[in-house]
Amino acid sequence: MLSRKVVEIRAGRRPSERAQISSCAALPDVPVLPGTLLLMDLGAQENPVDLHEMTRVVLSDPGATIQILRMVGRERSFGEERPSRIEDCISVLGVQSCIEAVFRRTASRAIDKTEIMKAWSHAREIAEACRLMAEEAPERVGPNEAYLTGLLHELGSLPTILGWEPAFAVSSDPVLSGLNMAEEWFLPQCVVDYFSELGSLKATNVLSKMVHRAHEVTGASSKGSPSDPRQESQASASGKA
Repeated sequence: MLSRKVVEIRAGRRPSERAQISSCAALPDVPVLPGTLLLMDLGAQENPVDLHEMTRVVLSDPGATIQILRMVGRERSFGEERPSRIEDCISVLGVQSCIEAVFRRTASRAIDKTEIMKAWSHAREIAEACRLMAEEAPERVGPNEAYLTGLLHELGSLPTILGWEPAFAVSSDPVLSGLNMAEEWFLPQCVVDYFSELGSLKATNVLSKMVHRAHEVTGASSKGSPSDPRQESQASASGKA
């Protein structure tokens, strides 16, 4: 079930914004690093497959994570019971199907690989910081949800990061773009909630504050990442004071 915030944002969209959502399902495959493909291929040859290790490999690569979650999203048979944990996705879809999903596009060109490696490294750093913070207060948000949110916090900036053609533009606003993509790809609710709260400006969101804090703790730049508009407004007001 969609959160109230998602419904509010949907209701407030202009017709042109709503029309863009349907294009998300047809967006290009997200590239996966060659090293990830190699480790997954090697892991698939083991008998039995080490599900824990396969999950670790997938979650180290935002592209592999998104590709598998997108495949789950396309499976209409799951209905509201779509698995949201990567280990569950691999178990339900099967290792071979997951490998086929991630092998659709590899970060092969030198320029692509350099930019993607930077973005993917940043995503992992923020994801790990989010998980550590969640482990200190698991009653607020689970470590798995925190990690996944941190890993995909730049989802709305993927079209820019990956240099997609203008025809694949979802929205010029990375927050709205991230929300559209998360909804259309049926990504886990924690990712949808993260972007819906960023766009609503209403309730305090544990996830968005955690991602913001993760950038502060790691000293990582948030350039290119959707920012919490409330924090930007507060910073602007402080600067004018």
